Amino acid sequence: MGQRQFVLFGIAGVIALVVAITIAGINDNLTYYLYPNEAVAQRADFPDGERFRLAGQVVAGSLTEDEDDLYFEVTDGSATIPVVLLNTPPPLFNEEVPVLLEGYWSGDLFTAEEALIRHDENYEIPAEGNYGEG
Repeated sequence: MGQRQFVLFGIAGVIALVVAITIAGINDNLTYYLYPNEAVAQRADFPDGERFRLAGQVVAGSLTEDEDDLYFEVTDGSATIPVVLLNTPPPLFNEEVPVLLEGYWSGDLFTAEEALIRHDENYEIPAEGNYGEG
């Protein structure tokens, strides 16, 4: 009986170790998802260089290009954050489009290394003859 308990405790110990390592790995790779008003309010929690995701809508009239970078502002209606996108924007990227950006603070500027277009899960088939029209 003693050897059997030893084996069971050993297996339980290995399982606990695997769970602990998995939880620690998930926590280290966790990327936060914030809207502009949350990002501004929690600014102290995300020092310059700490990655998180910023979701909002591109402000109309804010898109400008400078060599390889794209500058614009993102808002949620209650706060607006200036953004620089370092990589090529995704297809359909434009003003007044909801975006999800991954990056970090650089002072008061959000530096985005990746951008995705946000959309709802409802897809509507265009009427016949209206393909490509929004």
